[in-house]
Amino acid sequence: MTDTPAPTPAPVPAPVKERPRLAYHHSEGTGPTIVFLSGYGSDMAGTKAVTLEAWAKSQGRAFLRFDYGGCGQSEGAFEDQTLVDWRDDTIAMLEALGNGPAVLVGSSLGGWLMLLVAKLRPDLVAALIGIAPAPDFTDWGFTPEEKLTLLSAGRLERPNSYGPQPTVYTRAFWSSGEANRLMFGWIEVTCPVRLLQGQRDTEVPWLRTTRLADLLRSADVQTLLVKDGDHRLSRDSDIALIIRAVEDVIAPL
Repeated sequence: MTDTPAPTPAPVPAPVKERPRLAYHHSEGTGPTIVFLSGYGSDMAGTKAVTLEAWAKSQGRAFLRFDYGGCGQSEGAFEDQTLVDWRDDTIAMLEALGNGPAVLVGSSLGGWLMLLVAKLRPDLVAALIGIAPAPDFTDWGFTPEEKLTLLSAGRLERPNSYGPQPTVYTRAFWSSGEANRLMFGWIEVTCPVRLLQGQRDTEVPWLRTTRLADLLRSADVQTLLVKDGDHRLSRDSDIALIIRAVEDVIAPL
């Protein structure tokens, strides 16, 4: 008599990570929807987001701004979030409110997120506008000493140029960023892309943005360098350039 082999157990599906509920402002209008993606530690109430929303409303265009999990008015603890979490927040918002391929306007970290979304879910993206985009900043944006602090202590604080509270980075966020770097070869993004970069930006070196333009697979890429522009690019003249870039990519859609 032979033993009957035990059946192989079916794999158990990995649990879906529950995300915080997200705060957002959505304006109805004609498409494609324009979606603003904030920078690291910022929120949807920034000057660029609110001013761009006002312009979109004046043109009767659909617009969406929102806070990532742990940011602004959204639920969740900031220090529990990772780059992939915020990418997934963006995808969830596009699926729920994008109403088809959208124009993503990403500022700094938002520029990294827009690229990750366009690469993973090109069906959700019609065009990209990067404002001082910061892909891979977990690599080039930290000194070796800061990286050691993140790895050993799990947390790093830096002075915040835009407010009294320090900017906090965690080992989890840094590790997520390192696992999702893009600028090591061709970036498989084929939609129209416009990049705006200040040459007096002390946070994102402007040469990184010109290198990003080279690496994008899309043939429809334009880079605008603002010689006296800083990282924020939030002056009236800067925002006028952002609006012009949005108009440029929307026109043929």
